[in-house]
Amino acid sequence: MAVPHLTTALSGAILDLEKRILDAMPAIEYWLRGQLQNHTVPFYCSVDLRNSGFKLAPVDTNLFPGGFNNLNPDFMPLCVQSMMAAVEKLCPDTHSLLLIPENHTRNIFYLQSVDVLQTILQNTGMNVRIGTLLPEISIATKIDLPGNRSLLLEPLLRKRNRLGLANFDPSAILLNNDLSTGVPTILQDLDQTIIPPLHAGWSTRRKSKYFETYDSIAQKFSSLVGIDPWLINPYFASCGKINFNEKKGEDCVAKNVDEILSEIREKYKQYGVKEDPFVIVKADTGTYGMGIMTVKDSEEVRTLNRKQRNKMSVVKEGQLVTKVLVQEGVYTFESINAAVAEPVIYMIDRYVVGGFYRVHTGRDKDENLNAPGMHFVPLSFEPNYLLPDHKAISDNSPNRFYAYSVIARLALLTAALELERSTDISGEHLTIASE
Repeated sequence: MAVPHLTTALSGAILDLEKRILDAMPAIEYWLRGQLQNHTVPFYCSVDLRNSGFKLAPVDTNLFPGGFNNLNPDFMPLCVQSMMAAVEKLCPDTHSLLLIPENHTRNIFYLQSVDVLQTILQNTGMNVRIGTLLPEISIATKIDLPGNRSLLLEPLLRKRNRLGLANFDPSAILLNNDLSTGVPTILQDLDQTIIPPLHAGWSTRRKSKYFETYDSIAQKFSSLVGIDPWLINPYFASCGKINFNEKKGEDCVAKNVDEILSEIREKYKQYGVKEDPFVIVKADTGTYGMGIMTVKDSEEVRTLNRKQRNKMSVVKEGQLVTKVLVQEGVYTFESINAAVAEPVIYMIDRYVVGGFYRVHTGRDKDENLNAPGMHFVPLSFEPNYLLPDHKAISDNSPNRFYAYSVIARLALLTAALELERSTDISGEHLTIASE
């Protein structure tokens, strides 16, 4: 499948970085094809990008994406086709699949995503049912959704080394739960294929390790295209032994903030960027935009008020923050209806299947947009491109979305390498934290 020819929030002249990537398309596609075929890519993922015009970089990669309801319905055929390829690659004999979501039964938007994901899977021809980890659900429970839709959540049943539901023994298990609090005993030592693998969860992964891997990928890609790696790669460092409430580890954070700000200033001077550099400090694990703050001076780290310290101390499901990523902040100069926006790109297997803009009317271009008050605008096909574009650039209508697809696939390749490196040489997964 070719990269879809999609709309972006940008307009006007093609930016220099975009043009460099567009011009190198044949070499890029050849290189990416070889790289992605040589590694086991994640079953699915989403990538948060930030585009400041002079710089386009990933700032987060989620291996358990939860926003399928925000994709344009026009992309359903792409999603189904890609899902078929993913299933055939990882579990070709699968005819029935158990989908295990997050425990967000009160989050209707997330449940709508699960509904769309189940629909995509069912359209591949599989029998798909949903099992929940919630102990309070002891019988099949129907949850009504907008648009006359509904989900049926069923209690999990384990018999020896197989997991299923009442009258349902699935061939494989698909997790849409990021395992932030550890791997439940019920999921361990199963005979069935589990996708993504258990060590892809946040009980094992670290963002700092991910960006270490991305750094090497960005270096190789930039050499191929002939660009400065910094243009697609944010500076970063990590700090452990953190306790914001007790003011432990602040010296490490402040030191790294100073060093990264200094490095950014040098790059801004080199490229004539007039903006003030900033840094994002965020928990080294987890998603949902929790445990994140914007910093423009290291002194801000030492003078957090009680509310700020509480906000930075815990993430999803009350997990304590003990390690943080200190990452170069990337401005977003994209907007929709005068509101700040950032693209989120979705992939199934190695194929780009669409995405959306995360938009926030109450945030600025240097702030985290994954916060209460955000809304989503689905990406759509460019006019006159109702099918995937088989030529990523033409004289009259260059595919501006192509640069996004390239950086997103670099992020996907990084995740593949990261997961490979989290497995020891004997082929056994590293120790997994349990609940």
